[in-house]
This record gives sequence, structure tokens and C-alpha cells, in this order.
Amino acid sequence: MPVNDAHIPAPGGTTVLAGRTVARIGFGAMQLPGPGRPVPPSREQSLAVLRRAIALGVNHIDTSQYYGLGLANELIREALSPYSEDLVLVSKVGADDRPSGQIAPAQRPEQLRDGVERNLAALSVERLDVVNLRILDTRVDGSPAGPDQQVALDDQLAEMTALRDEGKIGGIGLSNITADQLNQALPAGIACVQNQYSLLDRSSEPLLQICRDNAIAWVPFFPLGSAFPGFSKVTEHPSVIAAATAVGATPAQVGLAWLLATYDNTLLIPGTASIDHLEENIATSQVRLSPEIIQTLNNAATT
Repeated sequence: MPVNDAHIPAPGGTTVLAGRTVARIGFGAMQLPGPGRPVPPSREQSLAVLRRAIALGVNHIDTSQYYGLGLANELIREALSPYSEDLVLVSKVGADDRPSGQIAPAQRPEQLRDGVERNLAALSVERLDVVNLRILDTRVDGSPAGPDQQVALDDQLAEMTALRDEGKIGGIGLSNITADQLNQALPAGIACVQNQYSLLDRSSEPLLQICRDNAIAWVPFFPLGSAFPGFSKVTEHPSVIAAATAVGATPAQVGLAWLLATYDNTLLIPGTASIDHLEENIATSQVRLSPEIIQTLNNAATT
């Protein structure tokens, strides 16, 4: 299904994130630096994708200073600064990138503050609309991180709240968390939750229900599965392929449209370094799934 620019002023409709009105289909910047790719996208290609996203009505960009050793934020600033007033920039702290490409935990309160400061400087802004605290208390190999990275959530939230009170961030988000952690954090005022969730992987359903109950924005990552080993790929599931044929869409669009249908405050941030894929993702807003198709897809979960 091709994109139709004239009919998508706010892709997917709108909802509210930390008091800001955002299109429900946004853009995730993690792929712009081209991590792990044999042929990374050129700088010109990445800049063009960002500008095309804005032209198509995207006003919510998810990024982090640790994406590509700061390259994602550098590209955003070059492509979009000075920023439009309606653009909502969301970043993430709790980890540091390494030249090797691995992600190291950076969970201590002073590291969270440093992460916010580095994002502010790199994006050349005085305030980030939302900053997600990514819980990352394990090493890349899955083993526990060092004792200095085993930090109490209340201590982390206290630092994030201080940053919000100082006006450096507008809202606090949480990523890679458990339902118990989310319930513990609710008194701090949580703007959004980013957890792994897709049509096939419903393991974070308890968190989604807490978001529904508390009107918190839900931002699923790996919305179509992942290329990493061990992850199911939504686009390869027979029910998704059949639904795509029935509605004249692509399997990826069906997987994203199903997510939009699960909760009015779902925000999608699919990432890509391809304008063609960007336009396909944005055109998801034109896909309509019947109640019967949604029910069939609801039964496709594997976890």
C-alpha cells in the first residue's frame, strides 16, 4: 500500500506524550548509524530519511546518545535543527556505547545525569521532551553487571525526577522493565513505557495493562520481531501474510496496524535507513483491520 502524503498530516492519528501532542507513528533513529550492517547507510541517505519523515507528518523522534557513538543525534541535529515547535525529541539513558559496538550499563545516578547532559549538548537543545531510563543491569553476554551497576530503582527515579524538576527533561519514561518495577515507579509520574512487544511476543502484556489502567503511553520495541537469533519474525507468520493479502497491505504494515489497534495510546517508532521502508511504515495509518482479522491475529501469539 503506497503512502499518500496529502492524507497523512499526523500518521496514525494523535495521542499525548508528556503533555505534547504527537503522531502515533513516529520514527526511531537507532538504525540511522547503520550498526552491524555490511554496508551502512551514507550520511546523505540518513539525512534524507529524517527530512522525509518530517515531511510525512512525523513529529516524534526516538533517539539516544549511545546510538552509533553519538552519530544518531548528530544526524538529527544536522537534518532538522532549528527544530519545529511541534517536534518531540525523546531520548534514552542507562547505557553507554563502545567502539566495539557493544552496549555497557551506565545505571548510576550520576551516569544518568551525564547521559542527559550529553544528549542535550549533542542535539543542541535545552530540554528533552522525554527521557527513558533503560534498565540495563546485565552485560552483553547476559551475566550480571558489576556491583556498581546494581542500582536501586528508587535512587534512579530520584535523579530522573530532579532532572525533570530542573527543566532538563519534560517527562520520565521507562524501558526494559518489569510490571513490579513499573508499579513501583508510578508515584514518580511516568510518561511512557518502552518494552519488547509484538503480535507474536506478548510477554509484556502485564505492563501494557498497567499502561492502559494509568493512561501511560506504550511504545513497543521490536514491533515486528528482530533480526537477532531467537526472535520470531511477525512478517513471516501465516496469519499475518493472509491478513496482508486480504487488506492489500504488506505483512509489516499489518503487524504495525495490529499494534495501533491494541491501545489508543500506543506509539510506534519503527526505524529504518530507507525512504521506501519509511514510506511503507507511515502508510500503515491507511491500513484498516476488521474485527475478524484482529481476532485471528490475536490468536497468533507465540509468547
